[in-house]
Amino acid sequence: MIMEITIPSLEHIADAAREFIDAIGDRRVFAFYGSMGAGKTTFIKAVCEALGVKEQVTSPTFAIVNEYTADATAAANSQLSPLTSHSSLAIYHFDFYRIKRLEEAYDMGCEEYLYSGNLCFIEWPELIEELLPEDTVRVTIAQQPDGQRLITFI
Repeated sequence: MIMEITIPSLEHIADAAREFIDAIGDRRVFAFYGSMGAGKTTFIKAVCEALGVKEQVTSPTFAIVNEYTADATAAANSQLSPLTSHSSLAIYHFDFYRIKRLEEAYDMGCEEYLYSGNLCFIEWPELIEELLPEDTVRVTIAQQPDGQRLITFI
């Protein structure tokens, strides 16, 4: 079943993030597709904040992966119980925009992250498509002509 979330403006992104979290169930790996400037990083930041991440969430463009810790207690209070079997939850945020070869993803241990059971949010997954687990949720973020963002995922 295809799910859609519309974000009318930046003021509504926190609501959209909570709606996304409520819809993901126990799935763990999310590949975010969208053009440059579509809002992938901004939306992932809002999702992380809704999950109780206290650190500053930034694009891992140069680091390739950033690790955050979600506060599972805060998440549980927000109807996120499928994700909260521990007191804290690791979140890995990837940006593969700058890699040139798939071997770079292998060298950084990408598969260990993807199969860790922790949440993985991946920007520019096109570059590592063959490494993605079969049950990866593909999320598309598209800017609409009126400036709204449409998030589509299965």
